Amino acid sequence: MQMRFFDDAESLACAAAQIVSTVLRENPQAKLGLPTGSTPLGLYAELARLHAEENLSFAEATAFNLDEYVGLSATSPQSYQYFMEENLFKHIDLPLESRYIPSGTAEDPVAEAARYEALLAEHGPLDLLILGIGTNGHIGFNEPGSSWDSICRVVDLAEETISSNARFFTGEGEAVPSKAITMGITNIMSAKKIILMAMGKSKAECIKAALSYEPTEAIPASVLQKHENLVVLLDDDAADLLGWMRF
Repeated sequence: MQMRFFDDAESLACAAAQIVSTVLRENPQAKLGLPTGSTPLGLYAELARLHAEENLSFAEATAFNLDEYVGLSATSPQSYQYFMEENLFKHIDLPLESRYIPSGTAEDPVAEAARYEALLAEHGPLDLLILGIGTNGHIGFNEPGSSWDSICRVVDLAEETISSNARFFTGEGEAVPSKAITMGITNIMSAKKIILMAMGKSKAECIKAALSYEPTEAIPASVLQKHENLVVLLDDDAADLLGWMRF
């Protein structure tokens, strides 16, 4: 495990973007695993800049999103399909046919999860997977108690996750979905390289639990300690409780 610490979120995002850039320049056909939420916003903005100003190309790459809410259409502003289009895809040259996200409106979500699992298996392990972390230690939507043998599936979201994501659902009558389709721990751990990003004081407790304690299914992100090529990028606030691990 490699750990790097940053004074602010902007410098962290730039460092993450440089890792992505290096992977793509070394392997233009790289398969990328991508997250949503507030954590990767700076990263996506920097990747868009690198594409526009430094000729970073995604034209031969393939992107697989970690998850999607069940019940939200691709045109819903709260869907992860919409998030990716607005914050990254429309700013880079990644072909439409190379963007994979589970369908939130599939008639049978269980079958959709199985389809996505088969798609991941067909394309082989991801070359680079980028992760954030939930305040309860979830990665993707693998909530506490998720089996380390889990694969892509439909999950019930924890109340803490629903509460944390409520800030994105501010319109009249909007409610946070209670289910999602997510990659499983097995899919995550099969990636050749993983970046874990965390910023802010609200992430300090979960980062300490994930990186300082013995790995346990009660803290899904703790499984990342077992990965052979993990890069952890933290700002000072998120790293605040790591103590000796920072030195």
